[in-house]
Amino acid sequence: MQQQPRHIRQARKRLFIALISGACFVVCMLLVALWVVPYIGLDNIHPALKWVLGALIVLLGGLVCVAYWGLFLNIVLKRPLPGSQRFRGLTIKLFLPLMVLIGKMLGIEKKSILLSFISVNNELVLAENERYDPDRVLLLMPHCLQSSKCSRRLTYNVNNCKRCGECPIAGLLDIHDRYGVHLAIATGGTIARRIVVQLRPRLIIAVACQRDLASGIQDTYPLPVFGVLNERPNGPCLDTTVALDRVEEALQRFLKEDALAGASTRRGEAIGTGEAVNL
Repeated sequence: MQQQPRHIRQARKRLFIALISGACFVVCMLLVALWVVPYIGLDNIHPALKWVLGALIVLLGGLVCVAYWGLFLNIVLKRPLPGSQRFRGLTIKLFLPLMVLIGKMLGIEKKSILLSFISVNNELVLAENERYDPDRVLLLMPHCLQSSKCSRRLTYNVNNCKRCGECPIAGLLDIHDRYGVHLAIATGGTIARRIVVQLRPRLIIAVACQRDLASGIQDTYPLPVFGVLNERPNGPCLDTTVALDRVEEALQRFLKEDALAGASTRRGEAIGTGEAVNL
């Protein structure tokens, strides 16, 4: 599998941790402000009211800090912790928007923040350590993987592909056949959501650019999404490609052992058939 260099992965993780630390600090300061600003006025309503509000603020601040440290330890230890799914939810719903805002104020490129978010999201999904039957896994692909010269419509039926090998769809179909997972192509978020509703998977392995992956991860929560970045040699949304070995390795991390054994058997049979033909 073609992996990104270790120093790049570490840099992305450090950026994520730095930004989420800043987001946690901002939330805590806002909570403190909610207590300090009306402090004098609340005295005029009831002497004890400011302390009641203060206790609520401390409780909320404590919950934010617990969530932050839980997420931090989940990232660092790379293993499931109690409430792992909730940590992922807080990252998606609360911390990511704050991270983007803080990053913008600090002049950090949004692309870098999204890449960092996707990388950490993948680690959180892996940390849940779940294994699935093939019919509960969906490979969700963007339509830009299909050759722009191809006239066949694959959005509603990917099996319309003639497997000419001019684009990665043929290789993805081979993976689909070998492992028995669902494979679908979406032209946008609306169709992607409809596919998810129809197939009702328990895990999605999605291929897209960083913007669409981050958006898809947010849209489908709490459904876990493992993201694989596509490659764009011709620019965005035109004849993109993907490293098939990265998709297959992701599948192998999530499928149950009997499904992997069956796929290995089918691969051996296919190789044997090919050798027989060559002879």
